[in-house]
Amino acid sequence: MKIPAALILSFLLLSGALLAQKNSCVECHGKLDDELKAPVEGFKLDVHQQFGLGCQDCHGGNPALDDEDKAKDKTFKGAPKRAQVPEFCARCHSDSAYIKTFNPRLRVDQLDLYKTSRHGELLKKGDTKVAVCTDCHGVHGIQTAKHPRSSTFPWNIPQTCGRCHADANFMKAYKIPTDQLGEYKQSVHAQALYEKKDLSAPACNSCHGNHGAAPPEVKSIAFVCRQCHPSAGELFSKSPHKKAFDEMGFSECDACHGKHKILRPTDDMLGTGGGAVCVQCHEPGSKPFVAAGRMKELLAGFGSEIEANQSLLDRAERKGVEVSDPKYRLQEIHTLLVSVRNLTHALDLADIEQKVGEGKSLLVGVRASGEAALREAKLRRTGLVVATVLLILFAFAFYLKIRQMKNRPKA
Repeated sequence: MKIPAALILSFLLLSGALLAQKNSCVECHGKLDDELKAPVEGFKLDVHQQFGLGCQDCHGGNPALDDEDKAKDKTFKGAPKRAQVPEFCARCHSDSAYIKTFNPRLRVDQLDLYKTSRHGELLKKGDTKVAVCTDCHGVHGIQTAKHPRSSTFPWNIPQTCGRCHADANFMKAYKIPTDQLGEYKQSVHAQALYEKKDLSAPACNSCHGNHGAAPPEVKSIAFVCRQCHPSAGELFSKSPHKKAFDEMGFSECDACHGKHKILRPTDDMLGTGGGAVCVQCHEPGSKPFVAAGRMKELLAGFGSEIEANQSLLDRAERKGVEVSDPKYRLQEIHTLLVSVRNLTHALDLADIEQKVGEGKSLLVGVRASGEAALREAKLRRTGLVVATVLLILFAFAFYLKIRQMKNRPKA
């Protein structure tokens, strides 16, 4: 396709105009050192620069003029004081008509949310140590949250929050723990985020919020967890623990699973063993104590039978027998085991016994298929041995016949 000459000329003229556009801010700060030059270097990759904004859009002034005094005209605002940063950023980010020209999907209620956050509440009281926009997003090198190098990209968020919340000296005046980041890094959530690169895995903001960040209250923790674990939450609401926890003021999920250091749940958390959470509240011999032991027994037995059948089918498969159908059925039974583990949140022993019973009935068919496959493998092996022996005998007989023919006197 031929491009019109007029279009090419327009493009060249526009490019020349842009190249010729003067920016005394960049020219001046580019000749300086250290922190005075940093804004120029950082802004090269800034998302605002990518959308065509410049120094004057935030700081005012006239960068087209060489004279420093004239460039810093009456519109020049300079750098805002720390306490002014939220309002400074909100001049654009709370203006829906303005933001729509760049990104119609970008929220414009960040300042309102920030004011409801613990950070915003303390800033209003005059505490300038608390986080403001630039602490989380940066200053002149701001990237969109979708960019992996952004400080607000999912796998960078824990470290961003940890810059303050893991600093014991910085947080000393607030008298709150500073081990959250260290505990989070040991959690199943961190494993999913860092090792599996699952960007949907919970980070700090998933539970505490973004601009409206605040510690969840006891009564709200369960609803926070239910954003990802709705089934467990619904089952817990039907359990006897629900009423007891409400009366005692316990938060639902973290009473058993913890807060930041949430480990992968195992069957050992249930029952009456040393690692069981049930024994933290229930005394030996009590009805709940006995029920917990029974639940653990059912899960352990069901899990062991599944493993035994898996081993049986693996042996048959190694012997060359087709067992894809029983292996598929066994996978469905394993899914049933997962659902039974989830049922422990409702603490309905009768329901768990019923589901385990259904699973064990299905295992009977799988075991029969596995044993039949092993018998077939044995039969094949026997047939192979017999066939091999017959071939050897045939070969030996053939050998004797050839010798006999060779030794026969010539006529």
